Amino acid sequence: MTSHSSHSPQFFLTAPSACPYLEGQWERKVFTHLVGDKADELNDLLTQGGFRRSQNIAYRPACETCRACVSVRILAGEFEPTKSMKRVVKRNADLVAREHAAEPSSEQYSLFRAYLDARHRTGGMSDMSVLDYAMMVEDTHVDTRIVEYRVKTPDSIATGRNDGPLVAVALSDVMGDGMSMVYSFFDPDIADRSLGTYMILDHIQRTRQRGLAHVYLGYWVKGSPKMDYKTRFQPQEHLMADGWRRPA
Repeated sequence: MTSHSSHSPQFFLTAPSACPYLEGQWERKVFTHLVGDKADELNDLLTQGGFRRSQNIAYRPACETCRACVSVRILAGEFEPTKSMKRVVKRNADLVAREHAAEPSSEQYSLFRAYLDARHRTGGMSDMSVLDYAMMVEDTHVDTRIVEYRVKTPDSIATGRNDGPLVAVALSDVMGDGMSMVYSFFDPDIADRSLGTYMILDHIQRTRQRGLAHVYLGYWVKGSPKMDYKTRFQPQEHLMADGWRRPA
């Protein structure tokens, strides 16, 4: 048996499977486990190298014939919202966001289930149970946070609490150079609020408040309509063969 240092992660390669973004393409991923007292440090390093986290796994595409997936990060300090983004912020001025440790709740799962049923009924997460959801949130060895977005109630200001309806949730990692938005979901019945956009704008602000530089959005796939929204947040950098670069 070959021995391995606890400081040297082992990497594995998945078998080919149908690409969820580009028809006719096949995807493979390289992955490793994020566990132990060095998980935060490793997560920082791998995220900067184009990996994403799912529970205690860090992965990135390793497709044999395609390089369409491009890691994207927003330059939070230089970001300026567009007019339409300012309207989104104004439209959601009645929301209160509360950030806390990564702990699941039945209320979160109900919202998550409604979101999946409306937006991703045939996706890979469509059959996730409440236990699966709990694992998605809790199974982390890094600094992971939950941000809950609720509608203000009349006594929100007076009591300092907000127990209004939960309308959106973001699961995010806090890293040495920024925040990585792992997964987010929202009430599909109020799509006119543009809550997906609002959560990204809120994370840009949270990243600035922490004195950090980047908001990591995961992968952008040119030609995939479901990914187009990511390029609206400028300026941003894309991970290329020679490192992080602003797109031409």
